[in-house]
Amino acid sequence: MHFKIMRYSSRVVFVGLAALLILHCKADSQPQPLTPPPTATYPSPPDTQIRNIILFIGDGMGISHITAGRLKSLGANGRLHIDRMPVTGLLINHAADNLITDSAAGATALASGFKTNNAMISLLPDNTRAVTILEALREKGFAAGLVATSSITHATPACFAAHVPARKMEPEIAAQLVESGVEVMLGGGRAFFIPEEDSASKRSDDLNLIERARQNGYRVVQNREELQKISEGRVLGLFNDDEMRNEPHEPTLAEMAAKAIELLRGNANGFFLMVEGSQIDWGAHDNLLDYVVREMLAFDEAVKVGLEFAREDRRTLVLVTADHETGGLAINDGSLDGKELEAGWTSGHHTGQPVPIFGYGPHSLRFTGVHDNTRVPIILAELFGVEPFPRIRRE
Repeated sequence: MHFKIMRYSSRVVFVGLAALLILHCKADSQPQPLTPPPTATYPSPPDTQIRNIILFIGDGMGISHITAGRLKSLGANGRLHIDRMPVTGLLINHAADNLITDSAAGATALASGFKTNNAMISLLPDNTRAVTILEALREKGFAAGLVATSSITHATPACFAAHVPARKMEPEIAAQLVESGVEVMLGGGRAFFIPEEDSASKRSDDLNLIERARQNGYRVVQNREELQKISEGRVLGLFNDDEMRNEPHEPTLAEMAAKAIELLRGNANGFFLMVEGSQIDWGAHDNLLDYVVREMLAFDEAVKVGLEFAREDRRTLVLVTADHETGGLAINDGSLDGKELEAGWTSGHHTGQPVPIFGYGPHSLRFTGVHDNTRVPIILAELFGVEPFPRIRRE
């Protein structure tokens, strides 16, 4: 009896080991997961010819803003999608006339390769017009898009496709945007596109730029549902009268980024897309950590969209950076799970700290190290064969 039990047990062990071996072989034969583990660095594709560029700008985003988002959402051992990008560097970001840059001068440098004075939108201090990398690429047949959670006429998006001496000239910026030919523009700012007779208008004339945009071939959409129905062509999305407010009818930043990529990817020559997480800056101006974290995580979800597209496409360069740091944020203490954080702020304004730059995709190593912020579009111009750049246009 004892012998029979042992013989039966041996058979069970043998069958079990065989089954495990079969399962192991089957597992080895399965394709590897498309998504890396949550903390793994995204593996870079080879340095092939670049076809597309997605530039993410976290307005006011410094290292501590990213750290706060990571800790609050994932704890000390987690990683945001931004953290998992394989290339990192730093950008120096003073303005032409001030050690501390504003968004206009900072974005002008990122867009044109020139320093300018605070408040100026892609004009040099002498009012000479600076050609932007978006404009230069459109001249070569690229499609282009601008996405923001501020008004689409706000300083950062404006610097890529408009030219005015003062960032507060949003009605004039709106008029330039509808004539720019930029295929996709998504954000807030409807008030700057409607005539003054409308009670919500922030214009002082009778121009109806929404009608003008339609005449120029744009589909104008004002909520998430309308945006999702668009599958081709030019689109102007204006989802609130001023800034976006996380209201139910609004698309998220990630949804806007995804739709922009969907609409732009069909261009045979490639595309340039700028996506701004505008309100990281606003939370930092008010020293509100929860506001910063919320906007930081929404921005990271949009970055995820860009990275997933780039991993599939293998010809897309993704960059994540900031125009400046806001608030002088520091993480002074807290718990490892991130539920308790002690934040310190040195300012309610911008600071002179260098800002991070992260890269993924072909030739992203060009952005490692410490650079002036003007180098970003200059390197992009070199990679895409745009010359001469930077350059001015006298008109």
